[in-house]
Amino acid sequence: MKIVGIAACTSGIAHTYIAREKVLKAAKKLGWEAHMETQGTIGTENQLTPEQISEADFVLLAIDIKIGGRERFKGKRVIEVPTNTVIKAPTKVLETIAKKLDDKRNSTN
Repeated sequence: MKIVGIAACTSGIAHTYIAREKVLKAAKKLGWEAHMETQGTIGTENQLTPEQISEADFVLLAIDIKIGGRERFKGKRVIEVPTNTVIKAPTKVLETIAKKLDDKRNSTN
């Protein structure tokens, strides 16, 4: 599974970066490839490339605020959760999303 996402919290500092790290570690634990952009007080870091977005199975937005560049994900499955959710249970969040995506795929076959 390949995922991309954005982390952004209200203050743009701690939760933004913690959420990014938690998602990346959980994805690695699951054997997935993940790329997470941050949008915080110092601007955008680790900006997603068009290729990364194109190859992603879904987009995870771990956000508490409005983000920039959302139009880049047009046509992709986008899942939005609060930063706190991925900080508290990142692996569970990813597994739940994957299961829902699989269930949707299986119901359309």
